[in-house]
Amino acid sequence: MNAVVTVMMVLLSVFFIFAGSIKLIGWQKMIFEKQLEFFHSYGLNRQIMALVGVVELFGATAIWLHGTLGLLGAIALLGISIGALSFHLRFDTCKDGIPATVTSIFSGTVIYFG
Repeated sequence: MNAVVTVMMVLLSVFFIFAGSIKLIGWQKMIFEKQLEFFHSYGLNRQIMALVGVVELFGATAIWLHGTLGLLGAIALLGISIGALSFHLRFDTCKDGIPATVTSIFSGTVIYFG
């Protein structure tokens, strides 16, 4: 089971470093604009989007630390994932919530077995 959890941690880190860095610095213009559209459609602004990016980057890096910080990193990713899923299910289609569903399952598994 340890190997499965490690693979989940790698996937979570890669995904959230990618997503968080785009939210913060917008280096991938097409994805940045799509994410910003989602945030605006939810009534959220660019500053909230940047804050979500900071939490994503924190979680993606802290998840590798031992002890309390590692647990907080996994909890941050779970919180972000559940929040994203709830917004997608309320305002968008179910298919928009698939990545958030997967990251919720992965981060919940890391918390449980970590």
